[in-house]
Amino acid sequence: MRIRQLFLISALAAALPGGGHAAQPLTLAQALAAAQANSDVALARHALSAARADVLAADHAPAPVLSAKAASIDLQNGVGGGNVLTRKRIDKSIGIDWTWERGNKRGLRTQAAQAAAQAAQDDVEDTQVQQLQATLAAYYELLAAQERLRETRAIEDGLLALERSAAQRVRAGDLSAQDGARTRIEAERARGDTQAAELARTQAALALAQRIARGPDIEATPADWPARTTPPAPATDLEALADQRPDVRAAQARVQAAQAALEGALALRKADVTVGASYDHFPGTSTRLLELRAQFPLQWGYRFEGEVQRAQAQLDQAQEALAQTRRAALLDLQALQAALASAAQRAAGYEDGIVPRARQVAQSAELAYAKGAIGLTDLLDARRTLRATLLEAISARADYAKAQGLWQLRTQPNPSTQP
Repeated sequence: MRIRQLFLISALAAALPGGGHAAQPLTLAQALAAAQANSDVALARHALSAARADVLAADHAPAPVLSAKAASIDLQNGVGGGNVLTRKRIDKSIGIDWTWERGNKRGLRTQAAQAAAQAAQDDVEDTQVQQLQATLAAYYELLAAQERLRETRAIEDGLLALERSAAQRVRAGDLSAQDGARTRIEAERARGDTQAAELARTQAALALAQRIARGPDIEATPADWPARTTPPAPATDLEALADQRPDVRAAQARVQAAQAALEGALALRKADVTVGASYDHFPGTSTRLLELRAQFPLQWGYRFEGEVQRAQAQLDQAQEALAQTRRAALLDLQALQAALASAAQRAAGYEDGIVPRARQVAQSAELAYAKGAIGLTDLLDARRTLRATLLEAISARADYAKAQGLWQLRTQPNPSTQP
C-alpha cells in the first residue's frame, strides 16, 4: 500500500465522528434493546395506531340526522301577526332520520378493520425482528472488526520487532541489506493493514450506531462471542415455523381483511332503509301534526358489480401475497438453517484444527529462523500464513455468531417484541 493511501486512510479514520474519543462499552443485550425502539419500529407502531383508529371509525352505525324546516310561507297574502313560532301561519317542522344498514354492513366493515389492525400489529413484530437481525449482524461485524484490529496490531508489533532485529543484524554484517529491506517492507505493509483495520472498525461502529441511535464511540463486548457448539439438528417442520413468523401472520390477516371487504361489497346489494319522523306545527290547521317516512335507493340496473369485482381482485391479490410470503419464509428458514450448519462446521474447523496448526507452523518457523535453519523468506511466509489464518478464523467466528443469532430470532418467540 502506498504512503499516500496510508495517509488518506489514517486521516479519514481520524476525521470520522468518535475517531479520537474513548469508546464506550456496549453489550449485545443493550444493542438489541435499543433496536426494538428505533425509528423504523416507531413508524410501524404509528401505522398500528392508525389501523386501530380505523376499527373505531368502522364500528359505529350511521349517525341520525336532525332536520328543521319552515314551509307554506304565504308571500302574497302574508302570514299574519303574532309570535313567529306560535301565531304566524307558517308550517314549522322538526324531525329526525336514521339509516338502517342491512346485510351486516357494520359488522363486516369492523371485521375488515380488525383484521387490518392485526396485520399492522404483526408488521410491528416483523419490523422488530428485522431490526434485531440487522443490529445483531452489525454488532458482530463490529466485534469482528475489533478482533481483526487487535490481531493486525499484534502482527505489526511482531514485524516491527523483526525489523529492528534485522537492522541490527545488517549493521553487524550478519544479514544482507536486501533481507533488511524486505523486513522494512513487511513492517510498512503491516502498518498499512493496521490503519485499514482501524478504518474498518470505525465504519462498523458507525453502521451499528445508526441502527441503535447512539454515537459512534462504542465498543462491542468480547464476552458476547457465542460459545462454540456442534451444528444444530435440522428442524423437522420448517413449514410450521414459517407459519408462525410475523410476516406470514400479517399476510394471513390481510387475506381475512380482504375476505371481509368482499362480503361487505356483496352486502351493498341489500339496500339500506332510511326511516324518519317529523313533528309539524301549522297555526290555523293544527299544531300537532306527525309525519312518518321511509326512504330507500332504487338500485335499478346496477348491482354494485364494480365494487364486488374490485374486492374480489383485492382478495385474490392478498391470497397470492400470502402464498408468496409463505414460500419466501420457508426458503429463508431453509437458508438460515443451512448457513448455521455450515458456519458452525467452518468455525469449529478453524478453532480445532487450522488455527492451532498455523500457530505451530509459525512457532516452528520462528525457532528455526532463530537457529539459522531457515531463511527470511520461509519465516515471512509462515507469518503471512498465520496472519491470513487468524483473520479468516475471525470471519468464520463472526459468521457463526450471526447465523446462530439470525436463526434464533426467526425461530424462537420473543415476548419483548409485543407492543
